[in-house]
Amino acid sequence: MVATEQLNATLVRVTFGGAGFAQFEDRPETDKYVKLKFTAPDSLPVTRTYTVRRVDHDARTIDIDFVIHGDEGLAGPWAAGARPGDRLTMIGPGGGYRPDPAADWHLFLGDAAGLPAIAAALDVLPQDAVGHAFIEVDTDAAIIPVETPEGVEIEWVVNSAHDADALAVVLAQFEWPAGAPQVFAHGERESMKALRPVLFEQHGLDRGHVSLSGYWARGRTEDRFQAEKREPIGQIL
Repeated sequence: MVATEQLNATLVRVTFGGAGFAQFEDRPETDKYVKLKFTAPDSLPVTRTYTVRRVDHDARTIDIDFVIHGDEGLAGPWAAGARPGDRLTMIGPGGGYRPDPAADWHLFLGDAAGLPAIAAALDVLPQDAVGHAFIEVDTDAAIIPVETPEGVEIEWVVNSAHDADALAVVLAQFEWPAGAPQVFAHGERESMKALRPVLFEQHGLDRGHVSLSGYWARGRTEDRFQAEKREPIGQIL
């Protein structure tokens, strides 16, 4: 890595670069993700999945934002203490979503884990795009500046109690604009599940216009979260 930036008390942006950038095969999707390999004490390398916030081909760098929870986990503490010259193995990217410029309007829903992909999507929207983004944070201190087209509004949903239905409650009361939206909703698994009745029953959206996915699950390690994707509890759609 070549640099770090403390975005707020719990969010660190790590910029990767160097000779390895030549092997990075970029994709057009804005939700592209990579697998990072960390070495745990007395353990084999452990893989963690992270969304790419930005790729700068001129500078030959890759930005990834890490949520820090003190000494908890592997990736967060590594990012908090990362220094230029530190190295990680990066595999990928993968991806599946990019905003459709033909959509009547755009709806984004997520949390700190989903914010990098949402911000990357906002970066590529045309300046005349219309939409709304609901971003869940633990505290007001977690809010960071995010650039948007003039017609796209961001609403920060402070959820210090970690209620799984916080986003769903706000969305259910949202005054729905005219036209058909393209929806990107990625974040904590149970929070994403809670959105389903609002999106598909209250508003009758076509699933083909909705990208809905869990990026993580509260109380689960990533290894357990990934394993549960094959179980009923891990099914979002």
